[in-house]
Amino acid sequence: MNLNKKILRLAVPSIVSNLTVPLLGLIDVGIVGHLGSASYIGALAIGGMLFNMIYWGFGFLRMGTSGMTAQAYGKQDTAEISDTLARAVLVGFGIAALLLLLQYPVSRAAFYLLRPGEEVEAGASLYFAVCIWGAPAVLGLYGFTGWFVGLQNTRFPMYIAFVQYALNLVFSLAFVFLLHMKIAGVAAGTLVAQWGGFLMAVYLASRRYKQFRPVIRLKALFRLPAMRRFFSVNSDIFLRTLCLIAVTTFFTGAGARQGDTILAVNTLLIQLFTLFSYFMDSFAYAGEALAGRYVGERNLPMLKQTVKHLFYWGSGVAVLFTLLYGVGGENFLRLLTDNTAVLTAASRYFYWALAIPLAGFGAFLWDGIFIGATTTRIMLYAMLLASAVFFALYYGLKGALGNDALWLAFLVYLALRGIVSHIASGAVYRTIDCR
Repeated sequence: MNLNKKILRLAVPSIVSNLTVPLLGLIDVGIVGHLGSASYIGALAIGGMLFNMIYWGFGFLRMGTSGMTAQAYGKQDTAEISDTLARAVLVGFGIAALLLLLQYPVSRAAFYLLRPGEEVEAGASLYFAVCIWGAPAVLGLYGFTGWFVGLQNTRFPMYIAFVQYALNLVFSLAFVFLLHMKIAGVAAGTLVAQWGGFLMAVYLASRRYKQFRPVIRLKALFRLPAMRRFFSVNSDIFLRTLCLIAVTTFFTGAGARQGDTILAVNTLLIQLFTLFSYFMDSFAYAGEALAGRYVGERNLPMLKQTVKHLFYWGSGVAVLFTLLYGVGGENFLRLLTDNTAVLTAASRYFYWALAIPLAGFGAFLWDGIFIGATTTRIMLYAMLLASAVFFALYYGLKGALGNDALWLAFLVYLALRGIVSHIASGAVYRTIDCR
């Protein structure tokens, strides 16, 4: 199979999986939107945002696992493939246990900072209290998803996403409209979907990968060199994710401080970035799987060809999205709102969103390649530099440019991540020379 087919075989199922994410959110919003009180929508928004922030921070369990598994797969190291999965799931369960133990102070601190109204806080507290019991399933599934990607299989995560979508739809509707559980019913439906996805992952892994079935060998799982590498890679990804959260959260907050109209405009325009990211993340997953595999095989020519082909596809997708947004982007915004004032203001800043695909595609692809090669320290340095420049540009220019300064800083941040990663890309190839 040639490289283009390999890339598409990995990327296309991931695109489909990623597109189910907003659909899951739409199901819950659609259900609570028919409960008769706006406070339910607010409770869902607050509760969902809180879990997104928590789980986003632990995304290293998926990313780190995919790179290490792909390398073990390239080496044909069956024992290490098994140990990587067991190690990731056990660490995920350990983090989940801490979240369960600390759920009360975590929720209180979050609501203190967010300061929602009494009705919204009551609903969000109930939502949180139910959904927190899905933490072991969510974090355990991160490990399985990374493991499947590392084994060059993105179809299984796609199947799991479909099952979770169906379970969430059926059980949320049943709990809310048959059992009259209201916001607790939506939370319970989400909980069922989370555990259903995890159990399906266990089933698929045990049926398809019997030869890699993990055996809990404590000495092997927790031997010092393996644990040092596991936490070194994952700590880099964790810190990088914190920077990502900081920039994203600040972007929203900076828009909010400029008034409701600018907040609405930025929220609409950032949807164009989110949609593009679903596609580019999928090619980044392909990069994780293939780069890790060829590093494990010590196959430098194929690693270089993989990087080259990924950038062919990435640049093509970026150009395509730029053209699509240029032709139909403003019509897409009209589907999201009919507020004339917001649409008029959005047209004033639309050219910034139009530049997102070409400015950002390199950052996505290099992140995937670095994760696969487990050269995550370079990825962290690129993110730290880009984040520092983002804040410096915004604070240096906001007085003169206002919201334009925010968008300029964001685009430079995206582009700089890709540029710095490209300059340091030799580290990926040296992983083969040094092993």
